[in-house]
Amino acid sequence: MRQKARRRRETLTAYTFLLPYLFIFLVFTVFSIGYAFYLSFTRYNLLSPPQWWGLEGYRRVLCVESWFPRPEGAPRPTCDDLFIRKALPNTFKYTAIVVPVQTIISLVLAFAMDQKIRFRRLFRTIFYLPSVTSSVVISLIFVWLFSPIGVINQIFRLNINWLNDPRYAFYTIMMVNIFTTSGTLMLIFLAGLQDIPTALYEAAAIDGANKFQIFRYITIPMLRPVIFFVVTVGIIGCFQVFDQIYVMTAGGPLDSTTTIAYLIYKWAFRDTTVKMGQASAAAFILALIIFIVTLLQRRIIEGSGTVSQ
Repeated sequence: MRQKARRRRETLTAYTFLLPYLFIFLVFTVFSIGYAFYLSFTRYNLLSPPQWWGLEGYRRVLCVESWFPRPEGAPRPTCDDLFIRKALPNTFKYTAIVVPVQTIISLVLAFAMDQKIRFRRLFRTIFYLPSVTSSVVISLIFVWLFSPIGVINQIFRLNINWLNDPRYAFYTIMMVNIFTTSGTLMLIFLAGLQDIPTALYEAAAIDGANKFQIFRYITIPMLRPVIFFVVTVGIIGCFQVFDQIYVMTAGGPLDSTTTIAYLIYKWAFRDTTVKMGQASAAAFILALIIFIVTLLQRRIIEGSGTVSQ
């Protein structure tokens, strides 16, 4: 009886400590996601009650009718092709460039910081600083650096309007993202490198393996779980990129930097019609895309085999 009463008290104490988190999780995560999913099937503008319209929001986001030929003279379907025409290609382009570049740079930095060099702790701190600085602040600094009369143009004697030219704006934002995230990914890779048993390297050296063979057959296979984590985090972050675009270009010029996350914000809060239901549909399409891409890259990274323990 005493043991049961003690277990009851321990369980009650545990749930008492968990209650604040459970409340926040249920209200601001579970309920919010469920309500957003409901809104994706409604016509809603924040000023009137939601009106049920089924899959119309998804149809307008994807412009399904535009995938098929229309009879001559038939009315054009009601849809907003900005998602298909600009946001989706821009997001995939952003992810395809930023994720490999930031992964390679962070891996190189991790290898450098894993060597026995002087002031390596100082260098680690310097490389990590952008990751703990507000992305809005860094974006504003880059706006100043890449302005027409900014430091970059003055140093290299250029006359380029980096953030107002469709040829350069998106790549400038990519540079900001790579700069701010490489430090965090470097620390993750560094932890993975330091977790590799030194006995593997010693055995490979005794067998006559050179540095490239050690890197290819020991380091990379042992880092495969870390690489999967880094690439997954990078993909999710790139598909959800918003703050740099909002601060630096607001989706312009000519929608050349409009991504899915920014388009969701624009539809929900900036358009005059306030397409909240359509924005909710786009949000769940984005979640599905992230899920599929993550599964594919997991199959690619982890499916190639691991080092036998």
